[in-house]
Formats: sequence, structure tokens, C-alpha cells
Amino acid sequence: MEKKEIHPLRQGIHGEIEIPGDKSISHRSVMFSALGDGPVHIKNFLHAQDCLSTVKCVEALGAKVEFLSDEELVVTGHGIHGLKEPQSIIDAGNSGTTLRLMMGILAPQPFLTTFSGDASLHRRPMARVIKPLGMMGANIVGRDGNRLLPITVIPAGKKLKGMVYDMPVASAQVKSAVLLAGMYAEGDTTVVEPFTSRDHTERMLEAFGVRTEKEGTAVTIHPVEEFHSPKEIEVPGDISSAAYWLVAASILPGSDVLLRNVGVNPTRTGILDVLESMGADFELLNRRVSGGEAAADIRVRSAKLRGTSFGAEIMPRLIDEIPILAVAAAFAEGTTVITGAGELRVKETDRLQAVTDEFNKLSPGLVEASEDGMVIHGGQSLRKAEVASYDDHRMAMSLSIFGAAGEGVSIDHPDCVDISYPEFYNILENFGGKGA
Repeated sequence: MEKKEIHPLRQGIHGEIEIPGDKSISHRSVMFSALGDGPVHIKNFLHAQDCLSTVKCVEALGAKVEFLSDEELVVTGHGIHGLKEPQSIIDAGNSGTTLRLMMGILAPQPFLTTFSGDASLHRRPMARVIKPLGMMGANIVGRDGNRLLPITVIPAGKKLKGMVYDMPVASAQVKSAVLLAGMYAEGDTTVVEPFTSRDHTERMLEAFGVRTEKEGTAVTIHPVEEFHSPKEIEVPGDISSAAYWLVAASILPGSDVLLRNVGVNPTRTGILDVLESMGADFELLNRRVSGGEAAADIRVRSAKLRGTSFGAEIMPRLIDEIPILAVAAAFAEGTTVITGAGELRVKETDRLQAVTDEFNKLSPGLVEASEDGMVIHGGQSLRKAEVASYDDHRMAMSLSIFGAAGEGVSIDHPDCVDISYPEFYNILENFGGKGA
């Protein structure tokens, strides 16, 4: 599909939306099950391109994967020391999570693995993972000074060494890669972050019998000899996917929506904190815990939003939600100031620049970018425009909500939403937001 026409939704949105499985947890459930000592039945798996890249990766490394349906699968591993050398180059697609976490798992292995990926992943920097793994004794070689794909993980020839790693920037992917390598290392491995990032790795490791210790923003893992597979993992809904409907219902007058099965892990709920500070009207219902992860249903109704400010301290808890929060800010009264978001410049695209360029087409003068953030002047005049998705799923979905709440939008290369939310346009169409 070359372009997607999104028409304004004047009547708001109403009803219930079942939120698809969390992308981060889906990735980890497959990876860790591949290291387990028995079959794991995974439910509510996110059947999207990124997570399927992880499935293909663990299959190439010898794990057995059987799909019972799109959202249910059984993964059978051969134990923590049971991975096998792949017969060819592993294609990580567009998935930075697949690549970065698997580098941590594969760095201690006694065989060679080479990774490739799509054009976007080939541009994304990997040095922030390769550097700390190298400090542990890993031997990882990449293009352009060991920064870019293709990347080859070469056997280190000896055990990795545990260490204390002070991370310059909080990142769940870097933290996870180092902790996973630490499972195979000699001695303990500790990662210290400036702020706590999402902790899905630590929570899921516990489901496999692996203990981590947390003190402040530091997490420690001890060497691990075996993984005890749980019989079942139920993946909660992804709050990053719920974010589009949270914002849409907030800014479209007359809206009243119930979002079912949303993961509300406290390291991921920064978007709720920011929306609350903007005056959003939502409540968490039916709170529960499944597999160590908190979940709830969220009822959200339209509200008059106001501008706000947030920065580096909360960023690890909402980094993926910045583009859709920028949409909320565009429809709020007053100015919103975002700082400490420099990591957005090295996502699927430079999201700070992309938001600035494309949002300003829909509302001239709306956004001013800075080196690590942006200023959004809410309540400006709106118009319809043709915009670029940059083949970035979060840009495409955020621009769709902007158009639905504004004067409409025409998005090029819209199919990139399949990376994380294949049903997104179908749901929007059911609300009347798709043109002919």
C-alpha cells in the first residue's frame, strides 16, 4: 500500500478495544523459553513482524516453535547451554530488541553467529551494546567501527567476566543484553542505570527460576546453570499500543473507550503519568497480576488537555510513546516542553526530527525541535496534508491519530504498522477513520 487516507473522526470513538500482546514481553517469552528445559505455552503473543523475527532467530538456533494460532505458540528449548550454531546468517528484520538481546545471549556461546537486518536496522547504532559486552570479554565485530550491521558474534574462547557496568543512558535493551551475558559469566554482573528502565527481563527471568537483585537503580545477576521453564506465560496487552487509543479518546470530543488487558508495569506507565498531568480522564479497572506483570483495563473519556513539561527522569518509562504524546500536546491548551529524549534520534528513524517535520505540515509552527527534545505549541490551526511515515510504525500510527482528530491526513508507506500492531488500521476503520 503506497498511501493511507485517514479522515476526521467528528463523532469521537466509543466501545471496547482488546489490546494486543506486549511486544517487549513477547520477545522475551520466546527467547527465554528457547533456553528453558521444557515446553512453554505462550498465550496472547504479539503476532507482528518484530516478534516473528525473534521466533525465526530462536528456530535458527535450534529451538522448536509450534504455533497453535496466531497468538498462541509452544516453544521448546534444550536448556541454557543447548543453543546450536545457525546454518546461515540470521535476519533480525527491523527488530532492535531481537538483535540487542540476542547479542547478550550469544556472546558467551562457543559458536559463531552473524546477524543482518532491514535497511532501517542497518542504520541503527549497536555500539552501546557491543562496548559493554566487549568489556566482559565478548568478541563482536560489526561494520563502521563495530557500530553497524552486519554483525558477527565470534566465540570468545574463554568465559566472560562479570563486571559492574555504569550505563551512561538508561536503556532496557542494553541492560538486558549485559544481564543475559552475565548469566554465563564468571562472577556476578551488575548494571547501574541513571534512571530505572523497563524491567521485563528481570521479571521474566524470575519466572524461569533465575534470581536478580535490585538496589536503587542497580540490578545484579549471578551465574546461572539452568533455566526451569514455566508451563505457561500469558503476555499482557502492550501499553505502547494502548497509547494511541488513550490519546485518541482523550482528544476526540465525546469519546468513551474501554481498553482491555493493558500491561501496567510501573516501569512502563510514564504515559499515564504525563496524561494525568495534562488533565486526561481515565481510570484503571480490574487490576491483576499475571506472570509477574501487572495488568488492568483502562477506561478513558475525552477531556480538555493542557500543556505540560517532562524530561530525562521519566523518559525510560515512556520513550516509545513520545510521538503519540506529541499528538496529545498538539491538541492541548498551552505549551508542552519535552527534554531528555535524545535517544529518539537513533530509533527506527530520527523521531525528534520526523515529528517536527511531519507535524508542522499538519499544523504550521506547532513543533520546535531541540537537540534532545521539542517544544509543542498546542492549539494551533490545523490542515490536511500528505506526510511521510519514514517506514516507522510509531510515526505512522501517531500521524493517523493526528489526522483523525484534525483535518485528515494522507500517509505514505503506511504498512510499517505491521511491525508492532497489524490490526491498527482495521480498528481505526471501525471507528470511521478510514477514507475510501
